[in-house]
Amino acid sequence: MDLSTIPVQVKASLLVGKNFWTTMDASEHGIGSVQVADGPHGVRHAIGEGLDLNSASPATCYPPAVAVGCSWDREVARRIGESVAREARSLGVDIVLGPGVNIKRSPLCGRNFEYYSEDPLLAGELGVAHVEGQQGAGVGASVKHFAANNQETDRMRVDVTVDDRTLREIYLPAFEAVVKRTQPATVMASYNLIGGLHATENPWLLTTLLRNEWGYDGATVSDWGATCDPVASVAAGLDLQMPGPSEAAVEAITAAVADGSLAEADLDRAVGRVLALRGWVAEQAADFDANAHHQLARETARSCAVLLKNDGVALPLQPTERIAVIGEFARTPRIQGGGSSHINATEVDSALEEIGAVAETVDFAPGFTFDGSGDADRLLDEAVQLASGAHVAVLFVGLPDHEESEGFDRDRLSLPADQIRLIKAVAQIAPRTVVVLSHGGIVTVEEWHEDVEAILDCFLLGQAGGGATADLLFGSANPSGHLAESVPKELRHTTAYLNFPGDHLQVRYGEGVFVGYRGYESTGTVVRYPFGHGLSYTTFAATDLRVEVTGNAAATATVTVTNTGDLAGRDVVQLYVGTDAGPVHRPVRELRAFESVDLAPGESREVTLTLDDRAFAYWDVGDHDWVVPAGDYRVEIGENAHDIVAAQRISLAGNEPVRPLSRTSSVDEWLDHPIVGGSVLVDTLAERLPAKEAALVQDDPAVLRIMGSMEMQKALQMFGLGDAMAALDGLIARSSAAE
Repeated sequence: MDLSTIPVQVKASLLVGKNFWTTMDASEHGIGSVQVADGPHGVRHAIGEGLDLNSASPATCYPPAVAVGCSWDREVARRIGESVAREARSLGVDIVLGPGVNIKRSPLCGRNFEYYSEDPLLAGELGVAHVEGQQGAGVGASVKHFAANNQETDRMRVDVTVDDRTLREIYLPAFEAVVKRTQPATVMASYNLIGGLHATENPWLLTTLLRNEWGYDGATVSDWGATCDPVASVAAGLDLQMPGPSEAAVEAITAAVADGSLAEADLDRAVGRVLALRGWVAEQAADFDANAHHQLARETARSCAVLLKNDGVALPLQPTERIAVIGEFARTPRIQGGGSSHINATEVDSALEEIGAVAETVDFAPGFTFDGSGDADRLLDEAVQLASGAHVAVLFVGLPDHEESEGFDRDRLSLPADQIRLIKAVAQIAPRTVVVLSHGGIVTVEEWHEDVEAILDCFLLGQAGGGATADLLFGSANPSGHLAESVPKELRHTTAYLNFPGDHLQVRYGEGVFVGYRGYESTGTVVRYPFGHGLSYTTFAATDLRVEVTGNAAATATVTVTNTGDLAGRDVVQLYVGTDAGPVHRPVRELRAFESVDLAPGESREVTLTLDDRAFAYWDVGDHDWVVPAGDYRVEIGENAHDIVAAQRISLAGNEPVRPLSRTSSVDEWLDHPIVGGSVLVDTLAERLPAKEAALVQDDPAVLRIMGSMEMQKALQMFGLGDAMAALDGLIARSSAAE
């Protein structure tokens, strides 16, 4: 389309939404609109043009990202993305906003239910799979919230201070993976500021990084209401400002082009990207098969729950047992988080009904109310009485809707006090006690962990979670989920504790790259359950680890996984890498590859995992690049991030560049230089020193380390070696020629 024929004001209007969910059209120029809807674990197709979170077309509520993350299964994420697309197309939606791949920096974040993990590799792989499924089925995706959007407190105005290495190694890789491998229809810029600039007005984020470095050619869109300066946003690289309409934004952009403060070429680039979104528009499809999608929701939910504890084989349950089901969550399930992603589910299974469909004798007591109303003592007494006559008590506890949601962060990790009291009282009287957890953000279990025999952590499993939970409790499905985030013992142990959520509208990511398990393992902090933990009704063994170096900064690992138990099950092979090589402080280990493997009893399978240079690299802020130092690396297979079952050490040549020196380079940098450092430098200096000092330096070059951080030119001047500058410049030339 020839944009020169379209008036500037019309073009400006195309960069602002027509309403909450539709892009602007311009029929006189043959331009139609694009329909978007919230996601990502279902289609929240709003009825009407406003932001009524409780008014949306019925759609399947699949397991949210907090649960999908615990599946560690790309196929689960892909199938959900694909099914979301089918429903979107039947509802006339062209782009579904999701997935969210932000890192769970703190378990207190109120929106953690919408994100996958505390680890960027896991979040990125699942995000890629979701987008591949969704866009492969013909509906555009919107990876969000870009970037460093890791809290709800003051989310629309908090300024994030994060160093470049941490940003690159922790908070950007999941976005990078989705952008480079899937080219999502849109990338959504977040509310927060980064380094003093709103994400929607940040040219480094939206243009330098996203487009020039990562090669993104789709459209960028603001989170709803995130745009502050419409002109600065367009100049920075933001294409679509939502929601609309906004006459003020259109007028500001039009005036800026007229007075030259905004180049019309920048306006045209943004318009071109918005118009390209029309490529996702298609004919509305027939109604989706709600029953089939509900079954898919149940199948995927089975893969997401994590069996944390199972002492004495408390699970699976037997249908012939007398079962006391206790807890309001069993009758009134919590299937998803609160806020813009809230899906109007087509139907909802309750665990109470599903358990009753399998077991011969089931009794129920609510035990508590979500809002604290009612006679708490009476509710407790009823539950304890029920448990006393049962073979097993199954307690359904967790966080009610009002305790966590988009828009605010939590202030504690423990369950509500009345639920803790209930667990302890029931566990004291019941022959055995099973706890089923429902929550979006991690909860601590310390107050009651030793009182119960089994814990099944279901997080939020979507509309079919009740049926999936029953399947897992009775063993018709084998638990196979693994934690996508660590379960700490106390809030004060969490890695961002001292820096979350900040104050005075600023938050400093002071923990650096040591987020979650990276911090716990590096500091020796004991957690209740480590990242990657998950039990099964069968057992697995990982043997015969073999690691082959395939390049200066690459390797291939092969390991044999065997189902050593009596039941079919799914294992997750987790590969971690650690090293002391290089100049930066790195975590003890980092997840670098994983694979999900289904195995029959007694079956073995060889799993091969490829490790490219990024598996061994750190972000070098000076080189502005990924660097693999030469040295030794540990390649480990873990049951989780703490328990390593196989390991092999390899040596890599690395890809570290030979860096040129200057007069202002430090003495340490000079001494360590591979071309002109060491003996070359020492001998050059010794030639110009008195005999006694020359001998000292040559016999023990370490004496120069006393001045290690001093500029070389200052060191020479201090010791009266100003005439050595010419020789130094000669070495500088040699160091530069080695680039």
